[in-house]
Parts: sequence; C-alpha cells; structure tokens
Amino acid sequence: MSRHRQKHNMACFQRESPALKEILLRLYRAEKPLEFDHHLYEFGSVEYHVQASASIPDNTYLSIATPLLYQDFILSSGLPRYTLEMVKGISPDVIEIIEPPKEGYKLTLRLKYSRIPRNKGGVKMIASISSVQGVILSSQLKDMLMNVNSLEVSQGMYRPVKLIYHPREPFFVIKQPEKITAVFPMRFKEDTDVIIATAFFQELMDIGSSKAFVKAPHCIWSPIPPAELRGEPIEDLSTNGGFVSFDITGRHVEGKRLDKTVWNLLNFYAFVKYHVKSTRGFIQRRMRTRLESLVEVLYNAGIKDEHHIKKKNRGPKGVRKLLNFSKSKLLKKRYNFINKIKRIRSRIKIHWFSRFRKRWLNFSRFSSVTRYEKLN
Repeated sequence: MSRHRQKHNMACFQRESPALKEILLRLYRAEKPLEFDHHLYEFGSVEYHVQASASIPDNTYLSIATPLLYQDFILSSGLPRYTLEMVKGISPDVIEIIEPPKEGYKLTLRLKYSRIPRNKGGVKMIASISSVQGVILSSQLKDMLMNVNSLEVSQGMYRPVKLIYHPREPFFVIKQPEKITAVFPMRFKEDTDVIIATAFFQELMDIGSSKAFVKAPHCIWSPIPPAELRGEPIEDLSTNGGFVSFDITGRHVEGKRLDKTVWNLLNFYAFVKYHVKSTRGFIQRRMRTRLESLVEVLYNAGIKDEHHIKKKNRGPKGVRKLLNFSKSKLLKKRYNFINKIKRIRSRIKIHWFSRFRKRWLNFSRFSSVTRYEKLN
C-alpha cells in the first residue's frame, strides 16, 4: 500500500485531478494487469483510494472521501441521489456505483477498464472520471440553485448558507426575491495583495456595469459585510479584502449556463489568487528592468566622468600616476558594487529602492576626491 500527498498552493482551474488522472492512466496503459493499492490526498481534506487486482484485471475500485459543500445535504445512505446520477452520467458503461460505499468514504466506484476504448477517446474518458470530486461538489451547488425554495425559512426570511469548496475559503449563498446572491469574504496574507485585489474588484464592478456586460451577473464589492450576513460568526466576517457579491438570476442557470455559472462560483477564489499572483510578478519584473536601466545609466555616466577627469588633470608624470592609481581603485570598487546590484534577483521593495536612489544620486564627483602630495 502506498500513500501520496499532492500539494496545491492554489486551486486548479482544471476539473480533473491531475494526480488521480496520472494513476488511472498508468493502470489503463499497463501491458499486463497490476496489483495496485494506493492512497492519494489533495487539498488536505480530499482522499482517493485506488485498488486494482492482477487476478481480476477488469475491475478497478475508486473510493473518494471529500467534505461536502453544505452539511445539510449529508444523508444516512451517503450522497444525494442527484449527485449519484451526475457521477453515473460521467460514463455509464464504465462506472458502477457500489452501495454502500467503503467504510470511511463518501463514494465507491467500480471502473470496468475492459469497456474503455484503446484510443484518444479512452484517454478523454479517463480524464472525465478523474473529475469525479469536482462533479460531487458542483452537483450540490446545482441542486441548490435549481431548488432554491429548500433554503427558505419561515416568516418570509432568508438565511445565508455557508459553503466550503476549499478549506479556509468559505462563501455564502443567499436566496432573495427573484435572485440568488453569492457573497465571497476575501482574505490575503500580504498587504500588497490587498491593494492589487481591491483595484481588481473596483475594475470588475466598473466593467460589469457597462453595456457590453449587461447580461453578466451584477457584481458588488464592499469593505464591510453586506446586510444579509448579519448574525454570522465573527470569524467568517473578519477580512482584509472586503466582500465580493454576485447576483445570480434565472437566465444565469438556464440550460448549459448552469454548469458554467456553478464552476465559476466554485473557482472564484482561485481566479482572484491567480490574478493577484500574475500582477505582482508583472510589477516586480518591471521594477527589476527599471533598476537595471538606471544602473546602466549611472555606469555610463561614471565612464564619461573618468574620461573628463583624465583630460582636465594633466600635470607632471608623477602626479598623473598617483591620480590614476587612486581613481582606478575607486572605479573598481564602484564597478564591483554595480555588478552586485545587477545580480539581485530577490524581491524588490520600495523603501530599499529609495535608499539606493539617495546613495547614488548624491554620489560625489571624482574631482572632489583628487589629492596632491608635495614632491621633494
């Protein structure tokens, strides 16, 4: 039995699990049946258990343990019937649902490898099967969007429903008249990430309000929690990036739009993190390029100053020799320091750059360090 932990710094936009897909393809492409027993962990809370027997090569068992989006969906018999139908629909000829599932898991599947074609279509089918965890979670949100009346409480009041797609990244769904509002509390570790994300949210609101995107879900960003989240635990409302809300109406969940809307909501955190990371990298590259250009200008200015001093200070041979020695030594130190700056590849901060600017722009000229000694 082997165990493997797959680490993810940020959620993947792909529906299938890359690690699970690799394992299933290994069994699919094996020249002879394999004896296989492997545990795979993803996102710290998702576990896959893959079992294959050399004596019965046609049957491969896949068990999945995953937290559900909404705990009220947990049934004594396992997953909701709607979720099981969606899992079965991935590949009805290949997937068989084993009930009850293996102890400690939410779902157990029997995969019939003999029914998978040996061509590109078979590889595509394996990729679809490896997306089973995404299908389980997205099916719950689909069920909520299609059956919104189940979220309504008495006396015409509507309560927020807390959903958890990834650990430490909950969001809320609130049923309101003629629409459903999804609210995302945004949290960031770095202050610079907060600045980048805030600018992005404001731009998202501006673009969403334009005529070109009138059919897109209405987006609102606010530094304080919306009124619909009053009464929620303080730890869920403590953020440094504010709250982003999307209004989902009937036209956003019609037909094929339902699947796209659900997937975009589940991966909104991942998209924001990707945007912040890319923007931060772009800014750092521009700062490095600017710094290298500045160093090159200063270096070229130093060469011109040296040439000017040589022409201006032409005296006795002994004096010129002494001047050349002191100037060459100083230039050597300056050249070494410039090379050190050019090799900088670490993160550049603004306060470091201002200290660098003060030192170089106030650097004294060569003529100020010229010295003469009395010759006997």
